[in-house]
Amino acid sequence: MNLALFDLDNTLLAGDSDFEWAQFLIHKGVLDREVYEARNLEFYEQYRAGTLDIHQFLDFQLKPLSRHPRAQLEAWRAEYLRVRILPMMTVKARDLVDSHRHDARVVVTATNSFVTRPIAREFGIEHLVATDPEERSDGEFTGRVNGLPCFREGKVARVEAWLAEHGLHWSSFGETCFYSDSLNDLPLLSKVARPVAVDPDETLREHALARGWEILSLR
Repeated sequence: MNLALFDLDNTLLAGDSDFEWAQFLIHKGVLDREVYEARNLEFYEQYRAGTLDIHQFLDFQLKPLSRHPRAQLEAWRAEYLRVRILPMMTVKARDLVDSHRHDARVVVTATNSFVTRPIAREFGIEHLVATDPEERSDGEFTGRVNGLPCFREGKVARVEAWLAEHGLHWSSFGETCFYSDSLNDLPLLSKVARPVAVDPDETLREHALARGWEILSLR
């Protein structure tokens, strides 16, 4: 069996689920537009530039989860999936995922698992490795991160922890591949046997060309 790892934002999705979640909550009036919109854009640009402080961002991203009941958050998430995410799921992305139907498939994303779990399910991907928001015993969110963020080198550590939980390691597979658009994913791209740059940012494109990595477009 092979292992297929997929980044989510701007890779399988033609957009960023993190950014869109905040914009959706702003549009709903859940978050104050004046306070949150500029900050959301600022964090997004920092991510694209490779300068994001993940802990500052997670404080921004996860705090709103602690201010509302889980049932209300799940209702908003269902609407968000329908109106914001489904239009970003291209036929090419679905076909790519389907081409790995006989492989172990994992979405590996820095975006929190509350937002991304139903997106992975919509793609038909069995496993998710994501940044996990901390939960109380009653299932409500604390607004803090649980464990290591799934970001940059943290993606490698979190994937290796997932493998260990399943009694696996990198050598358990005939081939390992990872699809990503972002310079932030260079640590994990450099770990797999077949790194694939998907609609890559400028820095990743330069790395891919220099190393002879495959470059793919899903748009």
